Amino acid sequence: MNSQLFSPLTLRNITIKNRIAVSPMCMYSAKDGVPNSWHMVHLGSRAVGGAGLVVVEATGVSPEGRISPGCLGLWNDQQMEAFKPIVSFIKEQGSVPGIQLAHAGRKASHAEAWKGGKALSAQQGGWQTLGPSSLAYSEHTPTPKEMSNDEILQLIEDFCSSAQRAMNAGFQLIELHFAHGYLMHEFLSPLSNQRRDQYGGSLENRMRLPLQLVDEIRKIMPAELPLFVRISATDWAEGGWDLPQSIEFCKELKKRGVDLVDCSSGGNVPHQKIPTGPHYQVPFAETVKKEASVPTAAVGLITEPLAAEEILTSGKADMVFLARELLRDPYWPLHAAKKLGINITWPLQYERAK
Repeated sequence: MNSQLFSPLTLRNITIKNRIAVSPMCMYSAKDGVPNSWHMVHLGSRAVGGAGLVVVEATGVSPEGRISPGCLGLWNDQQMEAFKPIVSFIKEQGSVPGIQLAHAGRKASHAEAWKGGKALSAQQGGWQTLGPSSLAYSEHTPTPKEMSNDEILQLIEDFCSSAQRAMNAGFQLIELHFAHGYLMHEFLSPLSNQRRDQYGGSLENRMRLPLQLVDEIRKIMPAELPLFVRISATDWAEGGWDLPQSIEFCKELKKRGVDLVDCSSGGNVPHQKIPTGPHYQVPFAETVKKEASVPTAAVGLITEPLAAEEILTSGKADMVFLARELLRDPYWPLHAAKKLGINITWPLQYERAK
């Protein structure tokens, strides 16, 4: 059979060999933001396993932009140099190396997931968090400092410096993290953004900073390399960010040179009500693709090859981003090809097991 899941996707001058991407997933395993052998093996094994695109986890553009002290960073050259061999290995396997650049905003300064994931006090090594407004995420988290215009300018500079380092490290794709209640999502949502200046209030104002960021990053990136954005299509909460606003936002992203929107949801408020289940977020990718006329990726509880194939053949999305399923099985793409009756190239070293 012909398989859409195993057909190439060309965006600008980069061809991804199939439609399977390793979703960015926090490993909480860096020291001072520097990637190490864990990241080499984790990311490299997914490339060996056949994913067309391997996206590095949310990587802080500044120390205070990290979710936890164990998160990756790309604010200095030591971090950049440590990424280079990982990037090279991913390319050697025929996969495209991408990186998600992020700032955690008011959800920064938390313990690593397996240490409870709670907000860190100053005594525990925590730091002052930033946000569009001085509104805490919940009663259990610290109140962020409302960002000044100077801090907003510094943030744009930090993203741009990290993007330049990503290019210097050899990454072929950047994804900007505008989802899951982190800083850019906080600016977009009226539940977290109550500013009264040019960055708050109307939809146009709430979109202003994320769109400025896209404009500046696109200037830095070579024209031949693609730019992705991950959004939360809805807050799953009354009065918050929602799908109609996401569609308007994605129309603007497309105008500014964003090549694909990775459609997730939620994460901005603790009272969200998410009806989770297999493929529960796929309709967001489908609607954004149709209404904003921009390529999309579907994410969330996609586990079966036939289901992933159907998402693509029915035109609901252009790629599938897999997360936990690829933690369970780094070789999911190889197994999926077999299940779909597609003959794909295995690594030479593994061919005798095909």
